[in-house]
Amino acid sequence: MSEYFVYTEHMAVGYGKEPMIEEISIHVRKGEILTLIGPNGSGKSTILKSLIRQLDLIAGTVWLDGRGMNDMEEGEIARRLSILMTDRIKPELMTCEDVVETGRYPYTGRLGILTPQDREKVREAMELVDAWELRDADFTRLSDGQRQRVLLARAICQEPEIIVLDEPTSYLDVRYKLELLSILKRLVKEKNLAVVMSLHELDLAQKVSDQIVCVGKSGIERCGPPEEIFTGGYIRSLYGIVSGSYLESFGCLEMEAVKGEPEIFVIGGGGSGIPVYRRLQRGGIPFAAGILAENDLDYPVAAALASEVVKEKAFCPVGEQTYAHAVRVMARCGRVICCLKTFGPFNESCRRLKEEARMRGILEEE
Repeated sequence: MSEYFVYTEHMAVGYGKEPMIEEISIHVRKGEILTLIGPNGSGKSTILKSLIRQLDLIAGTVWLDGRGMNDMEEGEIARRLSILMTDRIKPELMTCEDVVETGRYPYTGRLGILTPQDREKVREAMELVDAWELRDADFTRLSDGQRQRVLLARAICQEPEIIVLDEPTSYLDVRYKLELLSILKRLVKEKNLAVVMSLHELDLAQKVSDQIVCVGKSGIERCGPPEEIFTGGYIRSLYGIVSGSYLESFGCLEMEAVKGEPEIFVIGGGGSGIPVYRRLQRGGIPFAAGILAENDLDYPVAAALASEVVKEKAFCPVGEQTYAHAVRVMARCGRVICCLKTFGPFNESCRRLKEEARMRGILEEE
């Protein structure tokens, strides 16, 4: 395990003496982001709190750069590991710069007096997260996104080798979620940090993480890169999704399909049909879609939302049998929407479908 900066050995965590999760395996190198995902109550925060010693381990060891953390002094740990947890701190009468300065206390003497070098570290950290202009602002008056940037600066100015974050994007809108994770990703590469965090947003976890740890109801279920975790419908199983679906290829959630016989046939492809599929689903209108290759951009969304999809195998020309099936389904619907504006050799069958619908008087131009 020497190649890993942080790893655990036979770790068991919980409250009191009763283990909640056992045999926890976490391995992370410097320059990597490892993210814990899983349903509420599965124990992600408990694992992180045990990792940073807010909770005592029930069993096992956490190794930091080859040394057991139980054998390390608090001061050494504070200089090598910093945290950003979901507990929303409420410092009284402190500016943002004051808050960030607390990250330097592992390096100061007993009086906590900062040197000019310490203050320069504070400034550098705040500039890294684009928060220097907030230095004189009252921390309690900031937006949630600004607070998270300031708290990240506090963690950075500890000059850690690992940062542990519990739901760092909680309370943030889309802009600040993306800003925070972009800053974190940049810092990991520029400063060669190791990051361990938990996230609820599966799409962000899929895009930002180097490694994923899946915490299920029975413990750690899977570990690996996103390409191995987000495949084969596993996320549906991990979260027990029974209504709707998570499209692993897109990294997005879709509502469940409207039940019933399709009323509208949608001719789409190349992403053109997706807005229409979602609009019809919102309107409670069951629909069919086609003719779509299984590798078409439209296909995953159509498969999630449509009552029926007329499809063809990837990289194969549309056969006459598939085309005839599409005509039968289209005739059953009685109304047709064509989302395609142009046609070429690969979607000639869709052009034929559109002309067939026009001849039958059931085409509604989109």
